[in-house]
Amino acid sequence: MSRAPHRPGRAIVLVGPMGAGKSTIGPLLAERLARPFFDADDEIERDAGFSIAEIFERCGEAEFRTRERQMIARLIEGPPAVIAAGGGAFADADSRTLILARCIAVWLDADVETLAARVHAAPQRPLLRSGDPKAVLTGLAEARNPYYAEAQLRVENGASSPGEVVERIVAGLKARAA
Repeated sequence: MSRAPHRPGRAIVLVGPMGAGKSTIGPLLAERLARPFFDADDEIERDAGFSIAEIFERCGEAEFRTRERQMIARLIEGPPAVIAAGGGAFADADSRTLILARCIAVWLDADVETLAARVHAAPQRPLLRSGDPKAVLTGLAEARNPYYAEAQLRVENGASSPGEVVERIVAGLKARAA
């Protein structure tokens, strides 16, 4: 496989709602581009020593968002990588500004029906504890999609296979570099 031309030195940050496939697509894209992969949520958990759900429970969402913002900044400072950002990270103005200035943001977009089917049994997701996942995801989409739309690249991730999504991202990166 040929390597995709991309801006050397710039991280590629996957953004989008929970269930969009950032943690699935990220490692495949990183392998395709010969870059390291980091899942920001996994890195936050490793750094904190407990789960995202526990951070929400013990410290609240505001503290989690602070940790998320700091982790994203730290990951961007490292070698050019593929980074899966949490669903709310790009809705944070500081994180979004940093990502847009220093990285290529790729919005993995999927409809609410698809997202709900993917996250229906996800007790580890604190924001889904408050009600019907489809209703929660619909509300989050209304609030966050305008922010996701600021990403430099948007790729649908509905019924496609992960490999097909990776190839569409690579094609989008090539088109940006041309």
